[in-house]
Amino acid sequence: MTRPTTEQIAHLTHAELSALVKELIVAVQRLEAENRQLKAELAKERPSPPTSDNSSQPPSRDVKRNLPADRTRKKLGPPFGHARQTRSWVAQPDRIIEATVVWCGHCHAALRGVALRTVVRHQLTEWPPITPVGIETRQPEVLGPACQRVSRGELPAGREAGRGLGPRLAATVVYLKHEQHLSYERVTQLGQELFGVAISEGGASAILQRAGEAAQPAAVVIGAQVAQSAIIGSDETSARVAGRTWWQWVFRSVVGVYFLIRASRGAKVVEEVMGEHQAECWVSDCLSAQLKAPAQRRQVCLAHQLRDLQRLLDQQPRLPWALALQALFREAIHLWNRRTELQPQGYTRRVMELERRLDGVLQRRVRGAPARRLQKRYRRHREHLFVFLHCPGVPPDNNACERALRPSVIHRQVTNGFRSEWGAHAYAALATVIETAKLQKRNVFDTLVSLMGPPVLPFVTSPIRE
Repeated sequence: MTRPTTEQIAHLTHAELSALVKELIVAVQRLEAENRQLKAELAKERPSPPTSDNSSQPPSRDVKRNLPADRTRKKLGPPFGHARQTRSWVAQPDRIIEATVVWCGHCHAALRGVALRTVVRHQLTEWPPITPVGIETRQPEVLGPACQRVSRGELPAGREAGRGLGPRLAATVVYLKHEQHLSYERVTQLGQELFGVAISEGGASAILQRAGEAAQPAAVVIGAQVAQSAIIGSDETSARVAGRTWWQWVFRSVVGVYFLIRASRGAKVVEEVMGEHQAECWVSDCLSAQLKAPAQRRQVCLAHQLRDLQRLLDQQPRLPWALALQALFREAIHLWNRRTELQPQGYTRRVMELERRLDGVLQRRVRGAPARRLQKRYRRHREHLFVFLHCPGVPPDNNACERALRPSVIHRQVTNGFRSEWGAHAYAALATVIETAKLQKRNVFDTLVSLMGPPVLPFVTSPIRE
């Protein structure tokens, strides 16, 4: 029936009013059903909140739920049956204290000359009081009687005039600032209270600047070695430099870890590092700049893809396509971990089976815009998904680069970035030297000491008996 106006409602009969009410009730019910359907579709389209399980967000930013107060607490300490672990003894102690026994503590008989039954040993480790060593150099100047020119005594290497702090002290400042992520205020406080050396914040900044300049040549060499490697992994994270957003890049191979901090996130940074070199395989995420890296093959990080699939499953928990693809990626990674345990023929057969199953999953029809976007990505990068199964030495993920960037993320959160460009470049050079030393199983502090110049003191000790 034709809907009456508000003025016409007063003139309707009872039958006409009843028919109008029934029609309006049906219309309201239809609109409510459409509204519920739209809400359900919007809930599916709305992305789930990011967590460390479904995105690259670190676990520290996850929202922690409160545990129930009446829950059963787990046993604290080592598990039952755990073997006791004790500190290992040093082979050559620095100081030996001999305790003599003269009289018996029970019968009071003299024990001089009585053969020893055994010697009970105990070792205690202690730090001696740390006191700075002041070194003064004196260079006599003599006027030549014939030429009337001044000759000055030559100082040994490492003790040149103008050098105010020794390499170990300077390396300690660099270690505390870059490796332990302390602020300038805390570095100066530790220098005064723990080491007895008064270092101003400006002095600590000058040490870091000199350390960055000293590390730059070594970092360039490491960068050239990484660029010539067969398999290279790369990643990037944001960095704050002089109040602006820059990007810290990492390039990692089996020979070293190379860092750069640049204002660009584009492919020109990769070109700057690689030059004319080309890698056999490049491992990275799906950033377009990474995908333009010069390489014969590429391996897309499956850890990123598993997290993206998990975020899709958080929205649609029973989506068969996402569940099948996630299980397939995990099975492929598990096969890669067991590759040395299998016979070559069996391993090859399993790989070909996984390749066929992957093609089948990617050809399925999916519903929903997020699922279609992921499927489009995987179809576009199909040849880059399972490269690690065919090429020895290629990992299935980019986790090594993410772990290399993690200290830089902590440093950024603690210090809030770099106030100057030289500070960013110095940090990148020092991070290159430090992370490469870790990769090569070398002591980080000793590496920094050698970087800061020749030693000033020999620091040779011998055992002392008391």
